[in-house]
Amino acid sequence: MLRAVIQTHLCPLHRAFRQAPGRQLRRIPSCTASRSPALLSCAPWQPGIMAAIALKPLIAVCQLTSTPDKEQNFASCSQLIQEAAHRGACIVFLPEAFDFIGSDMQETLSLAESLEGAQIQRYAGLARECGVWLSLGGFHERGEDWASTRRIYNSHLLLDPTGHVVATYRKTHLCDVELEGRVSMKESKFTNPGPEIVPPVSTPAGKVGLAICYDLRFPEISLALTQEGAEILTYPSAFTVTTGSAHWEVLLRARAIETQCYVVAAAQTGKNHERRTSYGHSMVVDPWGCVIAQCQEGPGLCYAEIDLGYLRRIRREMPVCTHRRADLYGRVTVLKKPPPP
Repeated sequence: MLRAVIQTHLCPLHRAFRQAPGRQLRRIPSCTASRSPALLSCAPWQPGIMAAIALKPLIAVCQLTSTPDKEQNFASCSQLIQEAAHRGACIVFLPEAFDFIGSDMQETLSLAESLEGAQIQRYAGLARECGVWLSLGGFHERGEDWASTRRIYNSHLLLDPTGHVVATYRKTHLCDVELEGRVSMKESKFTNPGPEIVPPVSTPAGKVGLAICYDLRFPEISLALTQEGAEILTYPSAFTVTTGSAHWEVLLRARAIETQCYVVAAAQTGKNHERRTSYGHSMVVDPWGCVIAQCQEGPGLCYAEIDLGYLRRIRREMPVCTHRRADLYGRVTVLKKPPPP
């Protein structure tokens, strides 16, 4: 059974902020994905505000256990996407390696496809069928240079409800980590680094900035995307248990606080193959830095409303962006084109 939990406990400062004069606080009790079409039916009727509530876009965040079996993975993703669409989500976020997680480098390279391949075409069909935007968080892409490099890209694709790929971000920070006796990863052995940061994309939920997993450790990319107008930052991931238990939540909350953005993090969970177990804990963090939605253990979905009015109020009352001292340490910006070699 697919499971999810919505986290509604607010930290004291956040509770005070949201209950300040001029904002009506609406409390949604905890509920699971199996109980409400859009989570709104969990809340008691409150005359005068339900129309405003309905206008807030709902997003869905998927948690998966991808394996080397691409067909099984697609079936799992398809089920989650269809359920999220049925419950009223306008965007569905999938984690890094939603397509597969290979058991070794050779298998990974052999299973990779181009963007024109059958796999992405199937997801384009799902987007059209369900009428939703899809954030495909980390696709193993054979790029145009595959024949010469024999390396792939880790690509985050954003599809609109017509199935059109409106943005493609190729992971710029590759995870080469050696924690003795615990974690050994060398992504650069078979992956090309992406050449650029992609400007945010306007969606029904807000302006979405694309990143992937290890990018989370580099605040420069989140600042660059925010200065280009991002309101939602996405970090689809496949954190290990070792690094996830130590750093996952604190990094996500930090990125939300420093950018005053919503942060959406779909994640891999559980045993992907004999040598790989992922941390999970997919979540959504609001612009005040509080976790407002989080998945339980195992594959499933969690949902969150995106309140851009609330985001703008935080930015107005604590204008961090205008307080930056670019005269002292420069300004992080998105390059429209990569610099010449």
